[in-house]
Amino acid sequence: MNNYKKSALCLSLIVTLSACGDDVKIVEKEVVVEVPIATEQPQEPQEPEPVVYNPFKIGLLPDTQGGTDAEGQAHVALHPMAEVVKHQKAHNVDLIIAVGDLTDNGTDVEFAEWRSVADAYAEQGIEFLPVMGNHETSYAYTYNWIENMKNFIPEDAIHMPAYEWVNYSVIRENVLIFGLAYYNLPLAFDWIKETVEANEGNFEHIVVASHDGLIGAKYGQTREQIVDGTKDDNWLYDVQPEIRKFFSAYDVIYVQGHEHQYQRSLITAKSVLTTYPSSSTPTGGNYRMDAYTQIMVGNASYKGYEYRYGERDLVQAVISQKNQTDRSDDPGYDVNSSILTFNNDRVEYESYFANHQAHSNAPEYAFNAQWQLMDKFARTNNRCETLVYPNAIHPNTRPAMVFQPEYITNDCYANDGSYARLVGGSNDTFNRTDTRERDMGYTPGISRAETMNDLVRLAYQWLFQVHERWSPNLNAAYRVVPDNENNELVIPETTFDLKEHVTLSWTPANDNTASDILIVSGTQNQTGMYQDDYGVEKNIEADVGLAFSLSGPDLGDIEQGAGKPAVTLPETATKSWDISDAVSDKYVVQYSANEDIDSATVQLAIKKDDWQPIAPDECIIDAAWDDTFLTTIPTQAEGCSDYPLVGFDSAFGHRWWVVLNADAELALISK
Repeated sequence: MNNYKKSALCLSLIVTLSACGDDVKIVEKEVVVEVPIATEQPQEPQEPEPVVYNPFKIGLLPDTQGGTDAEGQAHVALHPMAEVVKHQKAHNVDLIIAVGDLTDNGTDVEFAEWRSVADAYAEQGIEFLPVMGNHETSYAYTYNWIENMKNFIPEDAIHMPAYEWVNYSVIRENVLIFGLAYYNLPLAFDWIKETVEANEGNFEHIVVASHDGLIGAKYGQTREQIVDGTKDDNWLYDVQPEIRKFFSAYDVIYVQGHEHQYQRSLITAKSVLTTYPSSSTPTGGNYRMDAYTQIMVGNASYKGYEYRYGERDLVQAVISQKNQTDRSDDPGYDVNSSILTFNNDRVEYESYFANHQAHSNAPEYAFNAQWQLMDKFARTNNRCETLVYPNAIHPNTRPAMVFQPEYITNDCYANDGSYARLVGGSNDTFNRTDTRERDMGYTPGISRAETMNDLVRLAYQWLFQVHERWSPNLNAAYRVVPDNENNELVIPETTFDLKEHVTLSWTPANDNTASDILIVSGTQNQTGMYQDDYGVEKNIEADVGLAFSLSGPDLGDIEQGAGKPAVTLPETATKSWDISDAVSDKYVVQYSANEDIDSATVQLAIKKDDWQPIAPDECIIDAAWDDTFLTTIPTQAEGCSDYPLVGFDSAFGHRWWVVLNADAELALISK
């Protein structure tokens, strides 16, 4: 609307007065006239409309080598590959990342076999991003790779200069994706940083896909190129800490193949023991742990590997681990299919496995995969998180800041002023894994290590946590043992227990909620499974861990050579690799609403197929949370035992709490 201002105009009015014989008189008069003058109304600053992205799904295709036939011709493992791609098509993936080792020998026959599967699904609209594995870089010519992969690598891909068709990036919706060849991560790191900087504001999530990674289960560039590396060969040595720091800062999801087994872990920018649980600060808001997610996507080939060297516990915390080798007492392999779903600020992950007996592409080995859910998480970028350790730590072990087996966190804030925390529960249901003994040597003048002391130093500087009372190593007191007689450094076999990566994430309210939505994830991925280094199942309730694996306090507190004791699991432990019906240990969420919310008009709800109250009003206890409620349930009305135990702290005024036994989404809804 226009405003009006008064403008004073001085008008000289000439009036002629005539009368018989009178003189003419001039009269000058000032007249004020209101003249409309258009002016702009001050505008309220407007927030830009948030960009809304379409959900985007990425499938992860593991190594697909198929071995050689009687004539020496190598093949692609067509049976497992076809099952993986079919499974991911059924889950409506938009794009499939093939993480390398598509072939064994890089022959035209193998490329044609791989394309026979991929082409059929590409014609149905699925995009493929292939990366080179060591079996391509070692056995295929660049010409063959480009000729066979150029129709898969997208036309809009940004190629790394001097590494075209080898390293490239694309953006899909709000996801920045990098594809890197085997051993190319340190070479491509500067280019990755430049690409991220050039695209700031165009993405919310980063996925880096390569054939191998910094930290392995059998391999790993840090072990191969630094600890066991060549003298003065510093192409990785100089940048490895910066890679971990950069990936952690950008919350990268790093996916890789090469290991022929499944593993998900956190890789920390600093040491694990100095990577503390996250929370919120008054000035900075929520902050994440200083770590990134590494996923070894498993297997789609006719070979499997044992678990070597174990958890690289200095910088790695293993969350999920499963391998399956063709041992005579447990034949067959796993095939794995994993899917990442990005939906604006949210990322969900599901990983499946199926056991099979296929050993070649012979028709009699064809199989229909019986997929089972093995691993999952759901989270947003606005989150707090913690590592929850298994409740199997020797009682004399110092807390060391991070050795927390309870579900307890500090407050984590939503954008609407709500905040939540975990306030109770214990991680009594966890998985356990054995690892195989391995060794490393040195050659003065050639290897980086010139002496045995050098090799010990490098192992503890880059891979393993030194065991001291103030910095305990829970996997074994002796993670590396010098064998001076044979001039080798031994990494003994050991038994270790997996950790839980538990996250509290916030996402904005929707039309069905009266508050922002809390996502609790990471509580039900382990069920009490125990496997040896080759993937053969053991019984965690009966089998003692390998010798010398019990650790924590001073060595004098532990019987020499003791292994981790067998575990008494809760009755709810399913002891199954399939987590689709897994029950977590009981944990407690405390949910505090924005003080402006009238608590009489809302109720705490949980997302099932739709939003529903956690319990009827008559089942809600009027009390603050008390730890004794985990063992002694307060008196409730008849029929309330069918619902989770839930309370409202009326003395506080706008705070609820609930006891849960599974991952959950919580919010307030109107009554």
